[in-house]
Order: sequence, then structure tokens, then C-alpha cells
Amino acid sequence: MQKKPKKQAWVDLSHCVACGACGNVCPREAIRVVHGCNAQVDPEKCVGCGLCTKVCPAGAVTVKTLEGEP
Repeated sequence: MQKKPKKQAWVDLSHCVACGACGNVCPREAIRVVHGCNAQVDPEKCVGCGLCTKVCPAGAVTVKTLEGEP
């Protein structure tokens, strides 16, 4: 059985409005707003489920496949 590629949320800081919607919906508590400036993803907690991308009003959050993964 082939292993699924590891995915992770990524925040485009130039579009993030620090609203906190992504962090509120994250089931793993992997995203938080830092210093009221922008959202930050904890790569150890993020499983790349994509819920954050659906609620971001600014379209600043995307899910990417990490390089080097199958």
C-alpha cells in the first residue's frame, strides 16, 4: 500500500487579515494568529485537512503537498 503524500496548510502573509477564522475551525489547533498580525501554522500539528482554506475570507490559506513526499 502506497503512503499518502503529506499535506500542510500554508498562509500567504500578504493576504492574511488576522481574523482567526482558520484557527477557530482547525480540529488539531494547528493554526493561530500571532501578535494580532497574521496566522501561523504549526507543522507538527497540521494534517492538511483543508478546513481552514474553506473559511478564510481573504483566501490567504492554501493546502500544499510538501516537497520530497511521494
